[in-house]
Amino acid sequence: MKHHLTTSAPLNGSHKDRKTEPLWMKLTGIIFGSVLAAIGLELFLMPHGIVVGGITGLSAIFALSTELRLGLFLFLLNLPFIVLQRKYSGNSVSLLTFFGVLIISLGTFLLHPFPALLNEPLAAALLGGLSLGFGIGLALRFGSYLDSAEKAVSNLPFTRWITPEGLVMLFNCLVLIIAGFHFGFEQAIYSVTAYLLAYESIKLCLSGFRFYNQVQIESHHCVRIQEALFNYLNREADFIKQDSQDGEPDQIQLKCHRWEVSRLKAIVLNCDPDSEILILP
Repeated sequence: MKHHLTTSAPLNGSHKDRKTEPLWMKLTGIIFGSVLAAIGLELFLMPHGIVVGGITGLSAIFALSTELRLGLFLFLLNLPFIVLQRKYSGNSVSLLTFFGVLIISLGTFLLHPFPALLNEPLAAALLGGLSLGFGIGLALRFGSYLDSAEKAVSNLPFTRWITPEGLVMLFNCLVLIIAGFHFGFEQAIYSVTAYLLAYESIKLCLSGFRFYNQVQIESHHCVRIQEALFNYLNREADFIKQDSQDGEPDQIQLKCHRWEVSRLKAIVLNCDPDSEILILP
């Protein structure tokens, strides 16, 4: 048995089309996002040895392990992926990505001499993760990938046993595991906290700060699904199409908080593993 799950707003950069916006607006958004991300890194996370995932996290590990600056590693490690990205995405996206990476690299250089804004590592992980996530998300909304590996990897050919998203997640986990072994268990807890907050902040920024998603479900067991959603999520689902004579499944629709989506999927698939779930923006 198999089920189908689709979403109209993936995190691989296929967000709202901004090609019609003027260049000055894109550059302004990228600058603001890059500076916000640099603040999160240099004034919150790096002083406490807190590492997030991706190229940003790998750069932080190298910077914390050597006497070299974070900005240098951010620029050098992103550069090969920007070149690879240019091959598949064209000059426009690559130049905006290069501009964003340059700004965040310079920003971390300029902010490095300043002391940490917080002395408590947990608070620094929370605010640093939020600042980094919203900065990366804002830059993404205007066409710049501050962590260019994900976009470049998404264009590579893959086999059935791994997807671009799976490879990126595997790489992020590997970075966090390395940071945990290198800096200790307590730092690993702070790093995971900052990473999760940054990840959720990026999603929130890309979704336009909408906390609720419209969910459409197709199934032959809609009545059972309706009852389960009401009992376990306290959500009422409405029919939008009845069964036809050719045996097509019913459709139900409801609003769901974005943090409840994973639980909703589990409930629906437990009632009908062959159901189709569509997450609308």
